[in-house]
Amino acid sequence: MGRSSGATWDQLCFGLLKDGWTTECYDGQNYFDTDHPVLDVDGNVTQVANTNDGAGAPWFLLDVSRAIKPVLLKKRKDFKFVAKDKETDDNVFDKNEFVYGTDARANVGFGFWQFAYGSKQPLTAATYGAARAALSGMKGDYGRPLGLTPNLLVVPTSMESTALKLLNSENAAGGETNEWKGTAELMLSPWLA
Repeated sequence: MGRSSGATWDQLCFGLLKDGWTTECYDGQNYFDTDHPVLDVDGNVTQVANTNDGAGAPWFLLDVSRAIKPVLLKKRKDFKFVAKDKETDDNVFDKNEFVYGTDARANVGFGFWQFAYGSKQPLTAATYGAARAALSGMKGDYGRPLGLTPNLLVVPTSMESTALKLLNSENAAGGETNEWKGTAELMLSPWLA
């Protein structure tokens, strides 16, 4: 019971991240979208993407170095073990039933979409590089660079081998130097499958 209660926070956060293509954020667009409105240098509305879509298993590149994170978890009340096993409890008295559970109160929400890039394309050096370029090049209104540094790659457990090779191998598949070695930490999540 304790283990499953503790996993609830991960299930909420990764579940929201996975649903980012169909869940709106503060600008009225889906969190992962191709047309977030941003003002260019001249004050004209332009469309900015933080996804390249696709149809495969999702993976995410995040900048988690800021105070505000891409996904926020607010714990209102942490888990508390509840036992209804006294002889005077209705369930024990009426049904001879002992009940145990946990009680908590929390919710998750999105932070700034600019801090996250989501893809359902295969995880390759090219798609990872495109995600890094998109996130690093993010600008705020009026062309102000946000100075983002993608530092966390989040993948489902099915992509562990691919992600480890991408982030840890000295050489790429063709023998050349792997330019992406050490550019981000890896986080595996079974809740993204």
